[in-house]
Amino acid sequence: ANMDPLQATRDKPVPVKITLHCGKNMKFSKGEPLLSFARAEFNDSVLGESQRLDSATDLLVEYKFTCSFDCYDGTITLDDIAQKPIILTVLEILPKEKKQKEEKTSVLGQAVVDLVPLLQGEMSFTATVPLHPTPGAPGEIAQQDSSCKPTLDVTICTPEPLLSDVQLSQSNLLKVVIETAYSVPEVWSNDTGLPFNYVAALQVPLSTEVLLFSNGVLKMGGERETVPRPKRWPLGPMLAPGAQFIPGGVIGEPTEMEVGDLTSTEKEFRVEVETNRKRVSWDTERRCFMDAGAEDEIQIPFHGVAYLDMVPLLYPGVKHIRGAYLIYPFYETDLQAKVSVAKRLQTADMWITFVLMPPTAPFIQIHLFYSRSVRNLMSLFLLWQMYTEARTYIVIEISLEKPLLPKRPPEELAVLEYQAQINSVTGQILEQYQQLFGAALVSGSQPLDLAAQEQRKTQLIGELNYSGKYFAFKEQIKHSVVRIAREKMLRTEAFTDQEQLQGFLSQLYVFLVDEMHVALNKILSVDAPEDQPGSPLNCAQLKHFALEAQLNQDYQLAATYYQERIARDSRDPGHWFDYGVFHLLTKDYLKAEECLRQAVSVNQSHVPSLLMCGILAEMAGHFEEAETFIERATRVAPTSVTAWTLFGLFYEGQENAIQAEMAFLEANKQLKTTPVKTMLINSETKTETHKEGVPQHNPAMRSSESVRSPFRYIQDTQTSLSLLLFHIFSLVYLKGLLNFYCAPVPDVLQMAQRALAQELLCPEGGPSSSYYLALARLQLLSGDFGSAEVSLKEALKDTFENPDVWAWSGHLHFLTGSYGEAKDCYKRTLDLVADPADTHAVYLRLAEIYLKEGKFEKAKTTYMRACKSSPSCLTWLGLGIACYQLGELTEAEDALMEANVLNNTNAEVWGYLSLVCLQAGKRLEAEQSYKYAIKLDLQNEKLLQEIKELQAQVRFGNPWF
Repeated sequence: ANMDPLQATRDKPVPVKITLHCGKNMKFSKGEPLLSFARAEFNDSVLGESQRLDSATDLLVEYKFTCSFDCYDGTITLDDIAQKPIILTVLEILPKEKKQKEEKTSVLGQAVVDLVPLLQGEMSFTATVPLHPTPGAPGEIAQQDSSCKPTLDVTICTPEPLLSDVQLSQSNLLKVVIETAYSVPEVWSNDTGLPFNYVAALQVPLSTEVLLFSNGVLKMGGERETVPRPKRWPLGPMLAPGAQFIPGGVIGEPTEMEVGDLTSTEKEFRVEVETNRKRVSWDTERRCFMDAGAEDEIQIPFHGVAYLDMVPLLYPGVKHIRGAYLIYPFYETDLQAKVSVAKRLQTADMWITFVLMPPTAPFIQIHLFYSRSVRNLMSLFLLWQMYTEARTYIVIEISLEKPLLPKRPPEELAVLEYQAQINSVTGQILEQYQQLFGAALVSGSQPLDLAAQEQRKTQLIGELNYSGKYFAFKEQIKHSVVRIAREKMLRTEAFTDQEQLQGFLSQLYVFLVDEMHVALNKILSVDAPEDQPGSPLNCAQLKHFALEAQLNQDYQLAATYYQERIARDSRDPGHWFDYGVFHLLTKDYLKAEECLRQAVSVNQSHVPSLLMCGILAEMAGHFEEAETFIERATRVAPTSVTAWTLFGLFYEGQENAIQAEMAFLEANKQLKTTPVKTMLINSETKTETHKEGVPQHNPAMRSSESVRSPFRYIQDTQTSLSLLLFHIFSLVYLKGLLNFYCAPVPDVLQMAQRALAQELLCPEGGPSSSYYLALARLQLLSGDFGSAEVSLKEALKDTFENPDVWAWSGHLHFLTGSYGEAKDCYKRTLDLVADPADTHAVYLRLAEIYLKEGKFEKAKTTYMRACKSSPSCLTWLGLGIACYQLGELTEAEDALMEANVLNNTNAEVWGYLSLVCLQAGKRLEAEQSYKYAIKLDLQNEKLLQEIKELQAQVRFGNPWF
């Protein structure tokens, strides 16, 4: 094996000390004292032996024996620690016979200690391990019941962690279990007179590590393998058969979650094969922590290969896969074709080589993945085909200590729900306080003294108790507290000890109070000015509703929301700017220009409007006017990377190389001195630019003097100007276009395309995931769904952790009607730790898919999450529909009333309110809701038909009866 790569970070070896304290339940024959000692072994080396002890009859043997070995010494690696245990052997010294010169020993039993805790950050741990008897062990040590079997107490410790915190967070432990190969060729037999060794070997992706599984046992058919059964250490034969099993390692029954070539659809075939046909059994677990080297190639008969798809391990939170995989004849060309595209772990398959090997060949020589001699073994062609004819398959289990992609922890969601309930209750209490003492809350009044504060507190609590609100608040918070106790505190069973209960309640109380303060600090401020809006909807909500309407291509409703924003405050340039961008979406370019110029007239320093006016002027051929607008933007915001980069692109379009270079140099200067995140938050607008952020570009990408591009002056930046500009441009200036699918607007997208095209001029590194995501968004706008899908797949090759790539993949499938694929993408998006730029669209479309599939409980849960994060008329409407379909009429009515508050002109809300009232027997409300639905021109024919059928059934609800 190669030297451990982590060894280079160590100045000296780290000793691992093993202390054997004592043996318990060491019961021997006839109650006679027994002379014995213990031996410790690791990595095929004896570490030491204890002193010879006379064992008394009290069943306890005090060994007090210590030995050690060095890790990072060039011979013992972390891979050895991962997959090789400490072997403790207890031996008896037999009485000497007459004329006997040397003492004889007899092995009483063996125990093993797993060292994996050392790779999980532990510096010391103590274990009580069973002492497994050897066949023919003296006395009763081999025949004791399970309640008093012999054990050894052992402590393992190191003076310092084997892995630093950084190494621990970046490392992982891969576990592979080869169980059994079923339906092996019939020519395999133990009666040939030739000894064979059945070996499986696994090539680890991104590594030269080869995991070997030798000593497979050929079994005849007739009965199934027992389950559960223990997993074995990858060691040779042990003196004590029980010591060859890994403590706690169990192979269980197949589950519905199995992956592989043979799943539930092949159940009958598998049952027949696993009962009646030949098989080779290993039941062995190998662990991989580091790379190992390859060896020479040899010619091997019966060489087969199985390919394992590792993509399921790239789902957030997944640490384990198990499946049955077919064995195929080995052809090197097929293997090379399979793995040549596996450049990264995200796209790599793992492959298993399965061989029948003569015992004369060294085991290490089965690393045959690149053997050229196999192709010339034409005489073995028919033997190879036996795998295919017999449909040989092998059951393999793969697990990781940590998931490759972390999943959003449930305890985080529980805490967020608790904080949301605290915020809700706080608002209701403040409202009650305002009703009681509002007249006394006069601006500039003197603060209350302690006595007055206490009097008000008593009066408020009394009012809450009298009105029943105090009890209602407790009920409201109770569910989130129970969820914290279960998911955060991991307590799911009742306490039997009163002291433990009190300790737990104290710990829970402290945690809840701390989180309450966190929640209150987010919404309350001592110096915050009073804000008493005249309308239940503010401008931010109106913009949110407008964007939601654009998502559903309801442009008339979106225009209404934009116009209402302007009516409320026509002096805000942002309102005019957003309305102008909306008109770009609807291709009303004259109206768009009018709105953007109005924004500039309101505030001549509003940089987004200045730049957008410049872009429109350039596309209209008014180049001098465009130059004036963009130059004004650079003067107003001289540190703006966006403005300078856009200025450079403008001059590049005019073929003015000198001015372009000057603009790009200034942009590069500002890029180096301004953090990217700060640049986005302060990118000349207070729009929601900071929510999405700028993806980091490939650090290897650099510019070069050899390529004639204005971007050749960018050096040592994580984010190139072109990609940075595209994302800022798309977020700020084309938010309405790029965040929501619409008809193509090719003229407006020219500047974005020009900015993105600069990315391809970078001579090194190649396009990144961020580039392909941006390209896919442009292709979606152009209606080129096929190219967009290709671009998104390329983006996923670079990283599986970008939630925006998965979100846009979901949008693509949703728009093309592939709702199953869209659902999978949306679910993965929400399971990732990081949030996508726009969770609202993900929630809405995922919940809509659940409604289409009739999965109303899941639709309800998803709509509730949307209502909590970004409530709107559509989220409450969806929640009401889901509750109605579940028969929860009270909850449905509450949700529909909330939707009505946010938009009382939505005909579907009135339609479903009519349905709910019909089911609940509310005659007057049903008729009123139905009248409003008809008045607002309800277009949902299916809903109308359902209302009319229910009206006919209950014989009320239609005022025209």
